[in-house]
Order: sequence, then structure tokens, then C-alpha cells
Amino acid sequence: MRLLEAAFPDDPALDTALSRAVMFRVARGELPETLRLARPGRAIAFSKRDLVSPGFGPAVRAARDAGFEPIVRLAGGRAAVFHEGTLELAHAQPDHDPRAGIQERFEATARRIERALAGLGVDARIGEVPGEYCPGRWSVNAGGRRKLAGLGQRVVAGASHTGAVIVAGGEDVVRDALVPVYAALGLDWDPLTVGAVGSDWDVLRDALVAEYARDHELEPAALDEDTLALARRLAGEHRA
Repeated sequence: MRLLEAAFPDDPALDTALSRAVMFRVARGELPETLRLARPGRAIAFSKRDLVSPGFGPAVRAARDAGFEPIVRLAGGRAAVFHEGTLELAHAQPDHDPRAGIQERFEATARRIERALAGLGVDARIGEVPGEYCPGRWSVNAGGRRKLAGLGQRVVAGASHTGAVIVAGGEDVVRDALVPVYAALGLDWDPLTVGAVGSDWDVLRDALVAEYARDHELEPAALDEDTLALARRLAGEHRA
């Protein structure tokens, strides 16, 4: 499996489009299975549900006022925060029937994150914390109290994309950005549920690589021109 670490922190829409481009090229058989681990820039990723909310316009303004670029996320859910203290995980897998394996992929990814965080001394657990932002069954939390990672998934004909954002540090950045955005969207949540792993970003990255290396032979890869060109064509669809 290819291990890609290319990122565009200064252009969050292009960064999101890159994961989508990889998924499309894996689906067409132009690239093999690919795991992307990247350090993103400051962005608030809105879902399609957020886009149709009456408060979407004010939420976008709140994101920009807080210093975050508003983008449209690849998977479902609700608004989520990316910043330099978070780790972006994107796993593109070829699959002739991707819908059949949705729950299996969610569980496999959540278990890997859980084990990686446990190895760093975190009381990591899988499950939704009551009142968490962007709630999900496969969230990974600390002690059942604070959300550390959120997962999402997208399927197309021939492939799947399983993504996650894990907060290594800077939970206050996530919390402060989401308070006005969720207020604008009319979403109830508890800001105290925001947590962070409390580790160096590179240490977290290495722990995740070790977990994926249990089941895959990872081959470091560079971003190729065809994938980048496709990502640039798709980027406009991810600008809020």
C-alpha cells in the first residue's frame, strides 16, 4: 500500500480535493490502495447538510472571522475543524462493491486509531461522547469524556475513502473555532467534549504508521502530476 504524505496547508480546498482525486484514481485502477497521512492548514470543513442550513452563510463568516478557511468536506457528518495540530488520515481502497463493506471499514479504522492512541498512553475508546461535535458512532474518545478523532466515509463505483481527523494538540483551537460556527448553524453541543491526544504530531503519525504496517507493507510515495492535476480540477467544488 502506498503511503502518501503530500499536503497543501495553504490551500485547504485543494488539500481536500487531493484525497478525492486519489479515491477516483484508485477506483479507476490507475493507482493502488493508498493511505494518506497529512498535516492540514486551518480550515472548517462543512458537510452538505451544513450547506443547506439557513445559518450556513453566518457560519462561513464566523469561520473566516476566526481565521479558518471554509471548505466543503469529502464525507458526511457536520462541520469539523482542521488545523496544524490535527492529523488528517485518508485511506483509499479499491473495491468492486464498496457499499457492502462500509461498517467493516469504519470499525477497522477506528480500531487502528484506538490502538495507536492506547500505545501513547491514552484511555482510548470507540464511541460517541454525548454532546460531541460532528457526532458519530465510530468516533474515538478519551475515557468516554472527550472526543479525539472523528471518522467519515465516501464510496464511489470501484473504491472507498475512509477518512479521519485526529486532534494531536490544540483542543482549545478546535473549541474556540466551533463555538460561533455551531451557534450559527443552530447545532447543540458541549464544548467541554473537545479533547486532544496530547502528543507531538510526528509521534502520533508514527504510531498510526505502525498500526497500518501490521496489515500492510507500506511504500512511501510521492505525489504524481496526474493526481495533482485532477485535484486542481476538483478543488473548486470544495471551496465554500
